Amino acid sequence: MVTWIVLAYVFVSVIIVSLISLVGLASFAIKQKRLEQILLYLVSFSVGALFGDVFIHLLPDAFKNGNAMLIGVYVLCGILFSFIMEKFIHWRHCHMPATKQHPHHFAIMNLVGDAMHNFIDGLIIAGSYFVSIPVGIATTTAVLFHEIPHETGNFAVLIYGGFTKLKALFFNFLTALTALLGAIVGVLLSNSASSFAFIVPFAAGNLIYIAGSDLVPELHKGTCEDFSIKKSSFQLLAILIGIGLMMLLLLLE
Repeated sequence: MVTWIVLAYVFVSVIIVSLISLVGLASFAIKQKRLEQILLYLVSFSVGALFGDVFIHLLPDAFKNGNAMLIGVYVLCGILFSFIMEKFIHWRHCHMPATKQHPHHFAIMNLVGDAMHNFIDGLIIAGSYFVSIPVGIATTTAVLFHEIPHETGNFAVLIYGGFTKLKALFFNFLTALTALLGAIVGVLLSNSASSFAFIVPFAAGNLIYIAGSDLVPELHKGTCEDFSIKKSSFQLLAILIGIGLMMLLLLLE
């Protein structure tokens, strides 16, 4: 039964989680030249965090109580949705270099995926509080730790894609607010657990596409002088750290 106390816990928790998107404020204390030097490694970290989130958190949860074939179809729907969205973005934007006035399409795609991801967070938090308040608090804590690396990576991708720090901070926070929408939908669907069956694998498909199709290719760009064993090793290490952190978060769930 949904009570006002439960609703208060749900929305306070979602607001706290959304504020994690402001982690980019720390970048204002870093010099621009230094930030540019570490951006590619933060993008690598984001790749690991996204893949880790999908294959360690989202899909295992989806397969627990779902039909395997349908889940596969929903994941493919998410991938195709991202493909169509990116085609639309390409159509609306010419192929100019990334600038503060003209960000790369992959940064915009990252916002779409992040919005879906945060929407699911809102659903999950709302659903956990309907089990019990202690379960809701535990889930919110897990999501908080999960969002720190996730939002750090998102912010880095936006900066790398041509956003100014201020715009990246604003849009990162804006997409974080979709968690509130997810919480509202979660409240409305509180008596229908089956309604969550499509959303989780669909979002997983979005994140797979963004990490694999948009971000990984960015790690391979550059001239011959840009490639070195040391640089590539650090990129791989950053990816592994992102995956490892997602695995570590299983201990909190």
